[in-house]
Amino acid sequence: MTVIRKIQANLDRMPPATRRIGEFIIKNPQKMLDLSTSELAAAIGCSQSGVVKFSQRLGFSNYQDFKLAINASRADNWQLPGSAIHGTIEQSDSFTTIFEKLINSKMLAMRQTSGANGGREVARAVTAMLEAHRIYLVGAGASSLVASDLAFKLLKIGLPVVHSGDAHVQLANVAGMTAKDVLLAVSYSGSSIDTVRIAERARLRKGTIVAITGLRDNPLARVADVKLYTVADEEQARSSSITARDSQLALTDLLFLMIVQAQPDAQQFIHDSEAAVEALKEH
Repeated sequence: MTVIRKIQANLDRMPPATRRIGEFIIKNPQKMLDLSTSELAAAIGCSQSGVVKFSQRLGFSNYQDFKLAINASRADNWQLPGSAIHGTIEQSDSFTTIFEKLINSKMLAMRQTSGANGGREVARAVTAMLEAHRIYLVGAGASSLVASDLAFKLLKIGLPVVHSGDAHVQLANVAGMTAKDVLLAVSYSGSSIDTVRIAERARLRKGTIVAITGLRDNPLARVADVKLYTVADEEQARSSSITARDSQLALTDLLFLMIVQAQPDAQQFIHDSEAAVEALKEH
């Protein structure tokens, strides 16, 4: 859910009066659709101008557009089937239960990530990468593994990728960026110190910055030209960033496939790569 998820993600950062509006919409999206600005204000106990400003802060020019987006969010709110199991994995869970919970949490995260991104912003990222002189891929920890996976795929179709798993090397690399280059930075929290510093350096070099990050307002998103969002259950107690990584991989795979779709010679590059690997296997 694009709009409702954004409201949920930023509730704890809102002042009390604004938070009441957000909480009401999250709990009563259908009711909100039937109310005018004055009626919604009366139901919440706030000013009519407060409702209008709330929608404007979310990027809508008028209240009607905001209501349409809320309605679309409700339609996009994919839910797990009633028979499916979803929730935190507990110490007493059986193998089967753990597996079902794991699969369904991954599915939910990827479905919600799909709903959190608009086609226009994804297309902007694809165009920027196709037109870039060089593509710098960065990330820390698990996000670095996601960046490495995308780097391998893009290199296989001949794109000019620059990537290293070492943060110091990443920072040194972007020191040579130009306005014709793209930095794709992966960070679910958007506050990884190394990744944010690299993005800030890329901003100074006038490069285009594409961020793959969480829905919450964060330092990485603030410096990005193109923002792609991932949804995960990382606010819950966890032993690893499992669903965040799955959401990131789903989004980077989408970018890769759209680039393959748009690049005329991509299939030839893939064929040549596969042929080279087969030749190696024969030896």
